[in-house]
Amino acid sequence: MTVLHNKVDKRVLREALAKESFKRKTISFYRYFQIEEPDSYRNLLFEVLNKWIVFGRIYVAKEGINAQISIPEHHWEDFVNFVKRQKEFEGLRLNLAVEDDGKSFYKLIIKVRDKIVADGLTDESFDASNVGNHLDAEAFNKAIENGANVVDMRNHYESEVGHFKGAICPDSDTFKDELPMVLDILKNKEDEKVLLYCTGGIRCEKASAYLKHKGFKDVNQLYGGIIHYAREIKEKGLENKFIGKNFVFDERLGERISSEVISNCHQCELKADTHTNCKNEMCHILFIQCEKCKSKFDGCCSKECQKIHNLPLEDQKILRKKHVKAKSNIYKKGRLRPKL
Repeated sequence: MTVLHNKVDKRVLREALAKESFKRKTISFYRYFQIEEPDSYRNLLFEVLNKWIVFGRIYVAKEGINAQISIPEHHWEDFVNFVKRQKEFEGLRLNLAVEDDGKSFYKLIIKVRDKIVADGLTDESFDASNVGNHLDAEAFNKAIENGANVVDMRNHYESEVGHFKGAICPDSDTFKDELPMVLDILKNKEDEKVLLYCTGGIRCEKASAYLKHKGFKDVNQLYGGIIHYAREIKEKGLENKFIGKNFVFDERLGERISSEVISNCHQCELKADTHTNCKNEMCHILFIQCEKCKSKFDGCCSKECQKIHNLPLEDQKILRKKHVKAKSNIYKKGRLRPKL
């Protein structure tokens, strides 16, 4: 019987990834379409992709699929042919990573969720298919130059390291939090031109439809998101209006789009834009850390976490069992501003 979940320790998986003799391609894609039995669909995907040693993270829901995966180059054609055989994937855009060392993921995770992007929307009259206009890089640049309202539909820790020049960057932790923020920011601008952008386009699909539902008349979104924009401006020789890094949700945690470093180390406040997770497993907070502080704190967010991280592994496990509640703080996103 096929095992439909990974059960190998992550340290073993990371070591195996480092030893791979072949190259990988990192891609992202999404598609809204009706899935009658998400659990069965999830299991089918796992069986197909697992045999090709595909790694990554995929969310499946009744409303569709959202995926970020890495595929061995020698199985790339197998994957592409599989996609072409699926009627619901007709015309699917595969966003290739801007920077790709093939180490973006070390295992395959496919989860069934209520939605492929958590939005918190419960309005039954809301039509998610009534999306905004899709603009290519050239049209998006021209709209920026003509003074359109540019809104970053990503979270604060993403826009902190990179965003479009002059963009509105809401201080949100989640997409669910951001939607009402954007409505408030754009209040009384329903007749003005609005430009939305995100990493690969999926959040803008929902956000553009939501703004139209709320009465905005000229809603536009960046086709393919930042990932596609970066490739398009390079191919067409267009001006790059994105400054800094594009945050990505894999082991890399970022792709450089321009040479500017627009953020600071959360510990010493020197210029830095490298995200990391605190090495103390009881914390694991996402934060920005420069190389100097990485060395000083052993990759931890504070002296307290450094002390725990440097304890023998067995002592760390005992501490984690004693402080089960502390695990609820794992994966907090980039709110670290300690004064050490």
